[in-house]
Amino acid sequence: MATPQRPAAGPRDGSGPVAVDGSPRRPRVLIAPVTVTPTKALGLSHLKGLLWVDVMYRATRSLADADYLYNHTAFHITRQTAGFWEYLDRACPDIDPSRCTEDDVGRLYTGFQAQPSPPPEEALQPYVRAVEQTGWTHPVSRRVLEIWRGHYDWLGLYDPGITRTVPPRMGLEEVVEYLAKRGLCLDARRDGGPVYLDATAQGLPLRAITSATGHPNYLGCALRDLVPMLEQYDEIVLVHDLELTEDYILLQKIFGALGADTHRIGLSRVPLDGIVRSSRHGVDHRHTVAGLADELGTYGSTDAVRLGMRLYFIAALGKGSGQSFRMDLLREFIDRAGKLLARDDAPDAPDVAAFLRRNTGGRAFVDAYRLTSALLGRHRRVPLKALTSSLHG
Repeated sequence: MATPQRPAAGPRDGSGPVAVDGSPRRPRVLIAPVTVTPTKALGLSHLKGLLWVDVMYRATRSLADADYLYNHTAFHITRQTAGFWEYLDRACPDIDPSRCTEDDVGRLYTGFQAQPSPPPEEALQPYVRAVEQTGWTHPVSRRVLEIWRGHYDWLGLYDPGITRTVPPRMGLEEVVEYLAKRGLCLDARRDGGPVYLDATAQGLPLRAITSATGHPNYLGCALRDLVPMLEQYDEIVLVHDLELTEDYILLQKIFGALGADTHRIGLSRVPLDGIVRSSRHGVDHRHTVAGLADELGTYGSTDAVRLGMRLYFIAALGKGSGQSFRMDLLREFIDRAGKLLARDDAPDAPDVAAFLRRNTGGRAFVDAYRLTSALLGRHRRVPLKALTSSLHG
């Protein structure tokens, strides 16, 4: 595999990265969150992750050359997505995608998950081939992605290209060969086993990234996009659900062995009445992004709603506070955001770049929790007016 050369990095003394000629340069940062598959409605846990990454990306790009990797095409061949599509065509052949709501798709997804057994791999192959050869997306999932674009507009979220077709940057066999040559992969397919990621030298167990027939799971799909990008960046930031922590610790170790400075941010899901519910079991409309939009209606100004959402889902709920969702508190944070936005910035408030640097924790990327929490400080000098457009413009 031909990989780009890693930009020359600066010494670990805080002086920052330097170019080949020795001049200072902006660090390069890749932010790569778990991708939400277009097979369901966007729920509150999805919203928390999207807001967290949005703030991190928008703030970081003021200080660094930041990229946001969110490639749906790479994950369409997983059993979760391709299997759902096979179920739709087999069990619901008369469905009209143009008339589907997110709630409709969510109910269909619940039916798919409730099947007594998953579809055989051979049934998925036509879908896998269509994705790999043409970038095809099932019309129902295309409809979901179009609906999500509306949610992104309402929330002021940066769109990393959720409706674009972007083929994975490497083939699976290329990834396996590349990792195996470096002692980071064990291919047991000849013996009837799967392909494993191998970080046993670092004390971690083997983890399968394919089935015995070579069908990649979500880790295998992620590797196809991420491995060829590692050498282009000074820092990699992986954002994931806490439930996936073991897998992402493994990715961090693998990427570290490849020379990438890799960080993880694990986020807990948002409980409802003390219980964390998976979307595979169905999500009440009230607890979806569409439901929030219906509930809030014309409540508050657009900017107040956008900032209030970020203050609540990032600063109030935190990475893993375990607090259940409360609509009354969300409204309070929207009200508070409106009051913050109505104030003039203090004359001695720092400029935006200086303020953002205070919230990096010494990294090249901005910590979304530190930043949003700082906006709530009573005695902090915050350049809020200048920040507003960069945070959710």
